[in-house]
Amino acid sequence: MSRQAAEQRGRKAETLAAWWLRLRGWRILASRARTPVGEVDLIARRGRTLAFVEVKARASDAALDLAIDRKRLVRVARAAEILSPRYQRAGDDIRIDVILIRPRAWPRHIPNAWHG
Repeated sequence: MSRQAAEQRGRKAETLAAWWLRLRGWRILASRARTPVGEVDLIARRGRTLAFVEVKARASDAALDLAIDRKRLVRVARAAEILSPRYQRAGDDIRIDVILIRPRAWPRHIPNAWHG
């Protein structure tokens, strides 16, 4: 897959993930939030929970199982540390979630995927 096709697939997956979260009561605060250490695909809030969300799209469940690893979650966690002062309110719970997307299946939301 070309870089351009992968970029387009990623954008579609992020849009789908944002709608999935909205349907479950989340408010999307930002998408593709960039920092010097990396990017966070979505920043979302529901009540007192602030989630920094990594979105991955793959063609199969097997490929999705390999899409998220410690290295990627560390990058998101570092970016979240930089971004959280901008979005955090007093008393918020902050977490890193993952949404996995594949064709012909509901998105798979993994709350609090990073405990580190």
